[in-house]
This record gives sequence, C-alpha cells and structure tokens, in this order.
Amino acid sequence: MRALLVALLFAASCGHSAPDGDPGGATAKQHDDMARKQARFDADRHPEKVVAALGIGPGSVVADVGAGTGLLTVHLARAVQPGGRVVATDIDSAALDQLEARLSWAGLDKLVERRVVVGEHPGLEPATYDAILLAEVDNYLGDEVAWLTEATRALKPGGRLVISNVIGFRTQSMAAAARAPLALVAESTPVPSHFIAVYAAKK
Repeated sequence: MRALLVALLFAASCGHSAPDGDPGGATAKQHDDMARKQARFDADRHPEKVVAALGIGPGSVVADVGAGTGLLTVHLARAVQPGGRVVATDIDSAALDQLEARLSWAGLDKLVERRVVVGEHPGLEPATYDAILLAEVDNYLGDEVAWLTEATRALKPGGRLVISNVIGFRTQSMAAAARAPLALVAESTPVPSHFIAVYAAKK
C-alpha cells in the first residue's frame, strides 16, 4: 500500500498525463525512456540550431510539419512561450498520440495543437505562421514544388520556411525550393549528417 501511495504521489507531482491513455500518470520507467530518447536526439541533432534558424520567440506561431513523436516539437513549444502556439501536423495519428504524451511529460501540451493532415497538402491556414518547419519530411512529398508553393501561402509577411534533412537529400530539397516561390536566406550544416536551409517567400 505504501509503495502504491508513493507511486501515485510521484505521478501527481510530475503533473503529466500518461502515454497510451493511462489515467494514473506516466510511470517512472516511461519518463526515463522519454528522457533518454530526448537527450540522445538533442545531443545528435542540436535542435537549438533549428530553433535559431526559424527565428522564433515568445508569441510566435509555428507549424511543425511531419512532427512525428515530438522530439523537435518540445523545443519549438519552449521557444514560443509565453503567448505562442505550435501546430504539429502528421499523417499518422498514432505518432501524434506519442507526441501528446511527450509534450504532457514536458509540461508543454497546452502550447501545441495536434493536426492530422493528408500528405498532398500542408493543411495550414493562409497568412498565419511566423515559421514553418519541415524536418526530415520533404523527401516524402509526392509533388514537393506544389506542396511548398501551397505552404508558402500560410506564412505571414516576413515569415520563414525552414527545411532540415540529411545531407543526402540536400540537392533534391534545394532544387524543389528553387522552383517554388521561395528565396534562399541562409544555409548551414550544424551537424555533419544534416543541413538546414532557411527560405522566405519571394517578393
């Protein structure tokens, strides 16, 4: 009984809802697993470089396209608080369920809207976003130029669209962006395996 009480107090003190709908709160093992995965991702990918490329801050509205389980989304949510919002999209609702668990664990779930979309369209409102991020996702788009053209309309004036992917997709990604109504602002290789390309709508 005492062990059960300690477990319940631990869950309550964390203030996080559990993955997979466990109403009692995520277990210590689940917390540890999420923390390990997040730490490994952060060490390998340096997500602060992506946040800097997006140019976001408190109050920004950001779209995280193909957000998956939310390893990058947590960093975007922290960057836009207070007053900001992240729309996390994916074609896989199960991945977004895991994203919700990760955000709840991190105490950031109130800042993020989960949105299931179809692959052919961004599913983003026009003239709404300060920044749109595509991290390791643009290579899955069937018609990348058409998708990027539609996504560009969702940017606010002065907004940024950022593509981050493995180096092997760099040529493909940048060629598609060059054919869309996007102008290259900056490009970098923050880690040897990945590039970041920053775009703005062509004037």
